[in-house]
Amino acid sequence: MAETPPTSSPPSKARTFVRRTASTLFLWALVTAVFLSMRPIAYLGLVGALAIISMVEYFRMLKIAEIKCFPRFGMLLALAYCGVLYTFILKGYKTLPADVDGLFIALAIAGAFTLQLRHSIKGPEALLAVAANLLGFIYVIFLFNFSARVTFIVPGEAATPVPTGFFAWIFSRWEMAPGAFMLLWLLAVTKFTDMGAYITGSMIGRHKMIPHISPGKTWEGFVGALFFAQLAGCGLYALFPQHLGVFHSWGHVVALGFLLAVLAVIGDLAESVVKRALNAKDSGSMLPGIGGGLDLIDSICFTAPALYFYLKWVLLPLA
Repeated sequence: MAETPPTSSPPSKARTFVRRTASTLFLWALVTAVFLSMRPIAYLGLVGALAIISMVEYFRMLKIAEIKCFPRFGMLLALAYCGVLYTFILKGYKTLPADVDGLFIALAIAGAFTLQLRHSIKGPEALLAVAANLLGFIYVIFLFNFSARVTFIVPGEAATPVPTGFFAWIFSRWEMAPGAFMLLWLLAVTKFTDMGAYITGSMIGRHKMIPHISPGKTWEGFVGALFFAQLAGCGLYALFPQHLGVFHSWGHVVALGFLLAVLAVIGDLAESVVKRALNAKDSGSMLPGIGGGLDLIDSICFTAPALYFYLKWVLLPLA
């Protein structure tokens, strides 16, 4: 009688913590390198790469779960949107016209329905296929790219294109993006929220928050998330008051810190909904201890739009 091969046991909490810490340090080193490069194209390259990687992971999870969708069309639309958005940004526009956003959302819907016309209707499967593609575009590509918009909406001296050819124009823009520190603040508050929830929850977490969605989330971790968000937000504002002068006062810093912390937790739970619905543990294995690209940006997909609209509607009119 053949022996049953031993099943691999899940990694211990200590090993998971070490892996997660190593991945976190690597990510912050990467973010620091991009930040210090002072090149707008480097910021957009990082955002774009994470967006596309996350979109690939999203469609891969759908495929594994045998959910019908149209990945080639979805990826083409994602690349086109990123290309248009980044072109507008590099040309000095601070916002993408709403008509362009509407156009791509309309294309996402019309294109998915058009592709569905090739297949027979089997109950709600057809609607789920269209909805899956639309969700991927809006959730991953549209929402996460607000982090790119945040970087360039802050007032500052825009670079002037050099009229000596396309490539010379691209590589001549060495000036720091006006909102580089705002992007750093966004990432710090969001990721410190995630880190605070994980550390506090691992150490003293007892009371489950939403066990039917994420068994590991605790209310103690949530309190830790709020504290770490304030630590990051207020700490950076204290260190760089001139570069973050668009906040105007400590009141806005504290208020935004709490708002983004709550949205970061919701964003993390939102991806848990997606993964549990698709029976996936992680979106990928790119980052040991963290998971894939979508596991990394899930909370930013919710915090970046909030910061963008707070800047646009509340803080910038005060300038």
